Amino acid sequence: MVLKVVDLGVARGGVPVLEGVNFAAAPGEAVVLTGPNGVGKTTLLRTLAGLQPPYSGRIILPDAEAIAYAGHADGIKAVLSVNENLRFWARVHGQADIADAVARFGLGELAARRAGGLSAGQKRRLGLARLAVTGRPIWVLDEPTVSLDKQSVDLFGAAVRAHLASGGTAVFASHIDMGFDVRVVDLTPFRARATVSRDYDEVFL
Repeated sequence: MVLKVVDLGVARGGVPVLEGVNFAAAPGEAVVLTGPNGVGKTTLLRTLAGLQPPYSGRIILPDAEAIAYAGHADGIKAVLSVNENLRFWARVHGQADIADAVARFGLGELAARRAGGLSAGQKRRLGLARLAVTGRPIWVLDEPTVSLDKQSVDLFGAAVRAHLASGGTAVFASHIDMGFDVRVVDLTPFRARATVSRDYDEVFL
């Protein structure tokens, strides 16, 4: 299942930030979006995930339900345990098994603990583990390693590699080496002309 982005433009607060973005992500492929802070990485990822409409251009997906998204919020319920959180999301997506997600993200010893009592890094791992219980082939992630220590980054990297090996796709923004092959898409050349002009004006005002 190939994700295609065709002449895509995205806006933040009604102001275009990116335009003319083109790339494709095939099964088994990881695409990393790079660029300076504020370039529009989060806005683009939210648009891919269907959380906001494109400003222009197209996002082509064979299946509208193909994407699982993990943003800055962990998307967990504090009053539920780790296992209860994962079972909830598994049921939402029509899945049954959470054992693989628990193992891949090192959550076994935390399974019965309430999510509200977890550390920031543990909450992040639980939030990312939701991806593995969706059954969806395309993972879209915004700075997924925030709050993770090196061991947890390694766990996450292994989980993504397993997802790619099974024919999945990953598109994410990150500034660190994940330890596996990725195709880099630098968004800097796609900055909207209005954004570049505004930055120029602000410098000389």
